[in-house]
Amino acid sequence: MTTTTWGTYVDGERVELPATIDDIRAALPAERRPDFDRAVGAAAPADLHLLLGHWALETRPDIRARDEATYARLEAGDFTGFTAAEDLTE
Repeated sequence: MTTTTWGTYVDGERVELPATIDDIRAALPAERRPDFDRAVGAAAPADLHLLLGHWALETRPDIRARDEATYARLEAGDFTGFTAAEDLTE
């Protein structure tokens, strides 16, 4: 059986996230599953991929916490280690 995953990067390291409805649901804490089921059930087809990406990240609270800390730091005006998209060279 092949497992479908999404990949993202945290501190330069690739992290695999579940990418199917069943796998995301299974990876969530039991108390979050009813919220997930409601969100998936109400999702418009065109938005389903965005919704699943959101919930895939919810399976990794450590990544969410790190992102929230980064946002708070940026909002406070600390741009250490931040590169704006327009400053990227490729």
